[in-house]
Amino acid sequence: MTGTSPVRPVSRRGLLTGGALAVGGAVAGGATIAATRAGQSGPPAASAADATLAATVGGLVEPFHGTRQAGVATEPQAHAAFVAFTLRAGTDRAALGRMLRLLTDDAARLTRGQPALADTEAELGLLPARLTVTFGFGPGLYRAAGVDDRRPTSVADLPSFRVDRLQPAWSGGDLLVQICADDAITVAHAQRVLIKDSRPFATVRWVQQGFRRSPGVEPGGHTQRNLFGQLDGTANPRPGTPLDTALWVPDGPAWLRDSTTVVVRRISMNMETWDLLGRADRELAVGRRLDTGAPLTGTAEHDEPDFAATDADGLTVIPDFSHLTRAHVTDDRLKILRRPYNYDGAPTADGHADSGLIFASYQADIARQFLPIQRRLADRDLLNEWTTPIGSAVFAIPPGCPPDGWIGQQVLG
Repeated sequence: MTGTSPVRPVSRRGLLTGGALAVGGAVAGGATIAATRAGQSGPPAASAADATLAATVGGLVEPFHGTRQAGVATEPQAHAAFVAFTLRAGTDRAALGRMLRLLTDDAARLTRGQPALADTEAELGLLPARLTVTFGFGPGLYRAAGVDDRRPTSVADLPSFRVDRLQPAWSGGDLLVQICADDAITVAHAQRVLIKDSRPFATVRWVQQGFRRSPGVEPGGHTQRNLFGQLDGTANPRPGTPLDTALWVPDGPAWLRDSTTVVVRRISMNMETWDLLGRADRELAVGRRLDTGAPLTGTAEHDEPDFAATDADGLTVIPDFSHLTRAHVTDDRLKILRRPYNYDGAPTADGHADSGLIFASYQADIARQFLPIQRRLADRDLLNEWTTPIGSAVFAIPPGCPPDGWIGQQVLG
C-alpha cells in the first residue's frame, strides 16, 4: 500500500448488493501532517519496547479462512461486539447470498489488516489486533432462504426458564455477527463497516459490547474474571480432542460438518446486593474460592471437586445449591465452551450499577449440552439470587470457507 491510496474501486460492491448501496465521500491518502513550532521538538521517538508491544498486539492476525470459523476456539480477545440483525422483508435466498458474499469479503480484508472495499475510514482498518468476525444464523434466516431443512434441529427458541426476565431489546435475531479483537477501535470500525454493508438487507436488532482483561495485563492462559470477581471458564473442555468433541459437528452434509452453535445470554448482575455478602457466603454460592478459583474441597483451580466431602457438622463442603455443583459436567461430549464478556453500562443517578455478563456458550448441540445445564441452574443455583437473564438468542455457526468462497455457501448454495 506504500505510495497509493487504500481505496479500491466500488463496482464489485454495487454488483454484490444489486445496486442497492450508494457509496459517497472520499478517503484521505496516507499523508500525515507533521508540524512543530519554533523552539519545540517533535514527539519523542518510540522506544524499541513500544515498537515490539505494538507489533505483538496491533499487528497480530487470526486467519479468517478455513474449514471452521475463527472466533470460537480462538483464544478470547479483550473486546467484543455481538451484533444481531433482523432481515428485511423480501430478503430471500438470492439476496442473502449477495449479503454474505459482501460481508465475507469485508471480514476477510479487515481480519488481515486491510481496509474493506470503499472503506471511508481506511486507516482504522490497518491494525487487526487479532480481529475475528464470526457469523451465526438464526432460525429466521433459514426460513427466509427456504432451507429450513438445513437448520440444525437444536437451533430453536429456548424453553422458558423461571429465572428469566427476557427483554426484546436483547433477544432473538436472524443473523449474528460476532466481532472480537484486542483493540476497541478495531472492533468499533469493523462493526461500523459490517453494519453499513448490511443495510440493504437487514436492520440492527441489538448490539452487545463487552470486555475482558487486555493483553499483557496477565500472563497467557489465565482464566478471566467476571465483575463478581469469580474466575469464569475454569470448567471449559481442554484443548485438543476434548474441545473438538464438545464443540464441532464431526460429520454429516457439507452445511453441517465443522459447524457449531452458540447461545448468547445477557445476564444482569445485582452488584448492590452482592456487595452485602461476606466472602464466605460468596464462596459458598459459587462453590469455589474467589482468590484461586479452587473448589472448596481443593487447593488449585483445576482440582476435581469432591461433592461428597463433609465438614465437622456433617454438611457437604460444597453445597448442593452452589453454582459449581449445578453446572458440573464430567463427560467431555456434554461440556460447553464458555466464552463470556463483561459489560458495564452507565450507573443510575443513585449510583446503582448496570453491570453483567454476555454469556456466550458454544457447543455442537444445544439440546444435548446446553439445556441440561441451564435447567439445573434455573432450578437450584444460589447465584440466581444475584443474577437475572435479560436476553437470550440462539444461532448456528456454519462452517468456514476457503479464500475463494463465502460464509454460508454450503447452506445457501
